[in-house]
Amino acid sequence: MHRWRRLVFGARTRVIASYVVLVVFSTVVSLLAIRRILIARLEQNIEKSLVQEVEEFRRLVKGRNPMTSQPFGNNVAAIFDVFLARNVPNDDEFLIAILDGKFYKSSHTAIPDFLNPPTNSELIKVWAKLTQPKRGESNSTHGTIRYLAEPVNIGGKTRGVFVVAHLPADAYEEVNQVVAIVGIVEGIMAIIALTSAIAWLAAGKILIRLRLLSETARAISEYDLTQRIAIQGSDEITELTITFNEMLERLQAAFASQRDFINDAGHELRTPIAIILCSLEQLEVDSLEQREILELVFSELGRMSRLVDELLLLAKAEHPNFLNIEIVEISSLTEELYVKASTLADRNWCLEAKGSGRIIADPQRLTQAVMNLVQNAIKHTTEGDTIALGTILTNDQFRLWVSDTGEGITPDRQERIFQRFVRGDSHRRSEGAGLGLAIVKAIAEAHGGRVKLVSQPGCGSTFTIIIPI
Repeated sequence: MHRWRRLVFGARTRVIASYVVLVVFSTVVSLLAIRRILIARLEQNIEKSLVQEVEEFRRLVKGRNPMTSQPFGNNVAAIFDVFLARNVPNDDEFLIAILDGKFYKSSHTAIPDFLNPPTNSELIKVWAKLTQPKRGESNSTHGTIRYLAEPVNIGGKTRGVFVVAHLPADAYEEVNQVVAIVGIVEGIMAIIALTSAIAWLAAGKILIRLRLLSETARAISEYDLTQRIAIQGSDEITELTITFNEMLERLQAAFASQRDFINDAGHELRTPIAIILCSLEQLEVDSLEQREILELVFSELGRMSRLVDELLLLAKAEHPNFLNIEIVEISSLTEELYVKASTLADRNWCLEAKGSGRIIADPQRLTQAVMNLVQNAIKHTTEGDTIALGTILTNDQFRLWVSDTGEGITPDRQERIFQRFVRGDSHRRSEGAGLGLAIVKAIAEAHGGRVKLVSQPGCGSTFTIIIPI
């Protein structure tokens, strides 16, 4: 019951009903307007035809008889004969001659039906008594008759009357037929438009799940695989939706397994590394060769420990609680970063810009990202090179950059260096595992931002962390 009530009184039904009412109303109004325009033009043409026939009759009365080349004089019958013989009336138009108060003849061989019989016709009696031109209408069994009568006065006496009559019933019927045809055409167009609208609404209802599928696919990333599409119906799109959700389940399980493996491996590796370091520290070294081997082992264990810490950090970057958000004073953060960076190596340090204002961010993660960029700049510069830091706050962005005048990065590697375990072009041995820039990227994206790199070989590099406000 509720379903039928929703179908009858739902928003979609009201929209279609409103559309139907609007189409019917506009169709009726347009048909009435078309009929009114056609009738107005018909009446205008009738009036023009009546006046034209009377004007031609008047010119003939004042002219000469073409048979004798003499004026007609008192021969009214000759005027009627010549005019009726030379003029062909329009459709539904009648030229009538009344001579000495009686019907004389008409333009057709047959007497018009509305004058039959002419001797007892009331119209003939009315027209025969006219002494002045008259325009009028009269009702008959055949419809309304419109006429224009012109008396013929000779010697101060009315000898006859010339009448142009028009019976527009057939013309009105043609107008009605035209309007009916237009109505049928408009009805067909309205039905086509209505069916098209219904088809459009139905297609929209069907395709909305495909749009939802597309939007969900665009919203999915390696950090968020929890979204699912609601299953409705039992058609092919429903099967596609089920398959898509099952694929997301498998992907989420695979990524979760990967994260769990990294976390578990990192935690499990920390303990044996710490035990090995403690055990090695207690060893007694008797020779220089043993000391060198021990130092090499300590170095590799330290590198392994940093690798584990970096892998755990990247794994945590995928968690919602990765950031500890707070209000950060940009000026103080910039000064702190510059002081920390300038103590790491002997370079020409420069503070290019110090922004002012406040942002909401995680200062510890931002410091970690900048220190990674500084370490990267130190690895690819020498003592005479310059390393610069700077911050700026605009209306919609916070920018924090580290630039250097080192060896630069080739264009084909500028995108790849943000991937895990990818190192730069430096030929010097690096103790890093190629995770520093991946961590910088993860921290920037966790803030909803990105990392921009501008670099040319031999001209240095500039890494800019861009965070939207």
